Amino acid sequence: MTAEAPTAVVTGASSGIGAATARALAAAGYHVILTARRKDRIEALAAELPHAEAYALDVTDRAAVDAFTAALGHRPSVDVLVNNAGGALGAEPVATGDPADWRAMYEVNVLGVLHMTQALLPALTASGEGTVVVLSSTAGHGTYEGGGGYVAAKHGAHVIAETLRLELCGEPVRVIEIAPGMVKTAEFATTRFRGDTDKAAKVYEGVDQPLTAEDVADTITWAITRPAHVNVDLLVVRPRAQASNTKVHRTT
Repeated sequence: MTAEAPTAVVTGASSGIGAATARALAAAGYHVILTARRKDRIEALAAELPHAEAYALDVTDRAAVDAFTAALGHRPSVDVLVNNAGGALGAEPVATGDPADWRAMYEVNVLGVLHMTQALLPALTASGEGTVVVLSSTAGHGTYEGGGGYVAAKHGAHVIAETLRLELCGEPVRVIEIAPGMVKTAEFATTRFRGDTDKAAKVYEGVDQPLTAEDVADTITWAITRPAHVNVDLLVVRPRAQASNTKVHRTT
């Protein structure tokens, strides 16, 4: 009899780091459950992978998260949760930032992590070797001008990971935080600047090889696939050209 593949739930799996992580975990032998709001995208991705399912989900909707959790009853276990759904909106200073943007960022980057983690924690614990991954950001560890709302939200995500690790000490669940620096994906900066592709391009202008979604997915997968007793508490990953949130080498 073939052993059942372990199950990994990936949020925000419709593009970027989430989609790349789903591919990497599937290649590592996981049955991957893809969640995101864009149903068509995750269904197309699930069709490409050897063992995958797609489930349309908004992580900021607690009722929807609870319904999703109930629907996982067909799986023998839930072994991994990758809290990847997130994002940034705007780059205005604190003095003029839109409170609606700040609220939206808090909802997805902080409360989305809370909803998913609370809902799946019983199953992750019952698996005997559960893993919670929180994808934060270097923004969760250092401030920069124009990033107030996003920085505040990612600090919140970092604090969830740090606190949960303390609270779960002695339980069979690891809490891993991956904090990427500059990652060039198709949507992150464009979404942040509300579709302004010129502003989005300037973020990466002159930077030799910013991280890719695949770089971060590889890092996440490496951390998850360590032996169960090994907890990678916090892993900060940046491109070589970036020394900090405010010091980036640019060739032009």
